[in-house]
Amino acid sequence: MKVIDFRFRPNTQATIDGFTNSTMFKGMFEKIDLSHMKAQTVPEVVEDLKKHNVVKAVITGRDCESTYDAASNNAGVVDFVQSFPEIFLGFVGLDPHKGMKAVGELQESVESLGMHGASIDPYLARIPANDARYYPLYAKCCELGVPMVISTGPATLVPNAVMEHAAPRYIDYVARDFPDLKIIISHGGYPWVNEAIIVTERNRNVYMELSEYEHHPGAEAYVQAANTIIPDKILFASAHPGVDFRQAMNLYNELPFAANVRENIMYNNAARVLGL
Repeated sequence: MKVIDFRFRPNTQATIDGFTNSTMFKGMFEKIDLSHMKAQTVPEVVEDLKKHNVVKAVITGRDCESTYDAASNNAGVVDFVQSFPEIFLGFVGLDPHKGMKAVGELQESVESLGMHGASIDPYLARIPANDARYYPLYAKCCELGVPMVISTGPATLVPNAVMEHAAPRYIDYVARDFPDLKIIISHGGYPWVNEAIIVTERNRNVYMELSEYEHHPGAEAYVQAANTIIPDKILFASAHPGVDFRQAMNLYNELPFAANVRENIMYNNAARVLGL
């Protein structure tokens, strides 16, 4: 079975150092076991992906410079994409507080640098997804015909973050106001599991990946929803290297998805979102 991983980052030494020394995520990574996180070269990573039939991997950038004084990693994402464009699809990370500068970066990234979409982190921006400061970015995505990944999740041990800013209910407003924008809820909207499921079901343009929260309390509702009301809306994502992509693939083989639903999750749904 072909696989598309919708949240991936090559486990180079620079990537690992970026996670473990991050202003935002240092506390989170101190909490988890990182023994699996071994550094590789990018060609070694690509060889491993191909060996496991991963044909595309989405790499999301991040820019939260205005709120965390942390440098954007978009240049690194561009390097990955330009080195192996046949497998890596880059989504430029955007800081909504940068206004039209961020809009210009989005346009240049897609039109000149080979990026395939955009990514935002509301809990790092400290404003919910329906704040007006994001709207020029959504409009530009519609103009360029590219999707937007919106990161959710509880922001565990992220200093000065409020998880309410990542609640899926705010994405519902965005889906209404930009019906032509393909939106991917990243990390399953956890802990608002049922809310995320319904936002995904009720909006034709909303999809969801569950990375890192498949085994959290209440996560069984994701599987139930995939098997019933949203079989065409869930995307496989590992969050590699935080979760090794091979371990994530094994998990998705073990979860009680119907066979046709699993095939949709692992490849078909993402291929449709990406226009492959």
